[in-house]
Amino acid sequence: MKKFPRLFLFISLLIIVGLACSVSGGGDAPVVPPAQEQQEQPPEATAAPTEIPPTLAPSPTPQPTEPPVLQYFKEEFDQDPKWKYFLTHGDENEAKVEFVDGLMSFNLTDTGIFAYYLYEGFEYEDVRLDIRAENRGKNNNNVSLVCRHSDEGWYEFSTEGGGVWYLLAGSIGGNGNANYDTLVSGGALALKQGKEVNEYTMICQGNEIRLYINDKEIKVFKETKYAFRKGKAGFNISSLNVYPIIVEVEWFEISEP
Repeated sequence: MKKFPRLFLFISLLIIVGLACSVSGGGDAPVVPPAQEQQEQPPEATAAPTEIPPTLAPSPTPQPTEPPVLQYFKEEFDQDPKWKYFLTHGDENEAKVEFVDGLMSFNLTDTGIFAYYLYEGFEYEDVRLDIRAENRGKNNNNVSLVCRHSDEGWYEFSTEGGGVWYLLAGSIGGNGNANYDTLVSGGALALKQGKEVNEYTMICQGNEIRLYINDKEIKVFKETKYAFRKGKAGFNISSLNVYPIIVEVEWFEISEP
């Protein structure tokens, strides 16, 4: 009777162990996925290739521009406008021209020098010409205005410092010197003589030529002998029988008649 409790206890243990094994082995254990070692990184963005700008052609070297062609204007001689300068009589070595302090200065150191300065940018039929000039040397000089200058000839309004004016028709002779035909002349009472400043005006319109000194009309002349039609415009400073002749031109204007 003493061994029964031990046997009973052993059998009871076997039954409990068996039940426990059957409960724990009744189904498959859930499979836990292994933890990812590292989250997958997105691929790095590839930088777009840098565009190389096209090679630019070198800028062309700017070319010097020609001065504009003007029909009407006032030239005040701040510098040499590079017009046509020439003599019809006299020694070029005795004719000096300078542009100083807003003046075109003629210094003629011999007698019989006729110095011309013509604007070549335009040829005029009808035109008004004005000039303002000061005598700084001997009084016996000529200040002249020129219209319709061409190979055919030209008209010239010339005023002597001594008080006489002329309307001339000029032309170039075979020897290269100028020939002058006096169309009409008279006394220049409106002229300020000596070392003075004067203004001269010449209007060429159709076959009529009108002449003024210091805004006073001195002559209206109808010209039909030569009938020059068109040409360049400009002026002339001349020495006659004395020197030095010094004349300073302050301005010259070409305008509509």
